[in-house]
Amino acid sequence: MFDQCLYFNTAALARLLERHWTEAYKPFGLTAPQGFLLRAVLRRPGMLQGQLADALAISRPTATRALDGLVAKDLVARQPSSSDGREIEIHPTPGALALRVPLDEASAAITARIKEVIGEAAFGDLVANVREVRSALR
Repeated sequence: MFDQCLYFNTAALARLLERHWTEAYKPFGLTAPQGFLLRAVLRRPGMLQGQLADALAISRPTATRALDGLVAKDLVARQPSSSDGREIEIHPTPGALALRVPLDEASAAITARIKEVIGEAAFGDLVANVREVRSALR
């Protein structure tokens, strides 16, 4: 019925991917959004909260809610920026640092499984095309 509908097909794909990443991050007690947010913080400790939201293409309130969950789990800490006290830096805690490799491995396993199903070239093309469309529609 909606074979040519971009919204329907990307939303259906997003729901499938959400389930896969939810299962991947479940052993860590994290939701998929929290898992990606934590991985971003682990890659760039001290990133400003607004930069984090921009990097993940989410709204600032969404980032705040996900960060609140990570703070409650003692995985990240908010600190005033040394360059501008109005800005908030996000830093991983020692507990988060211990999760870096396992989180990356869990995500890599999902990615490998998808590549196995659709093929590595198709996977690369799909990610590149979706990123291009997302960028064009901003």
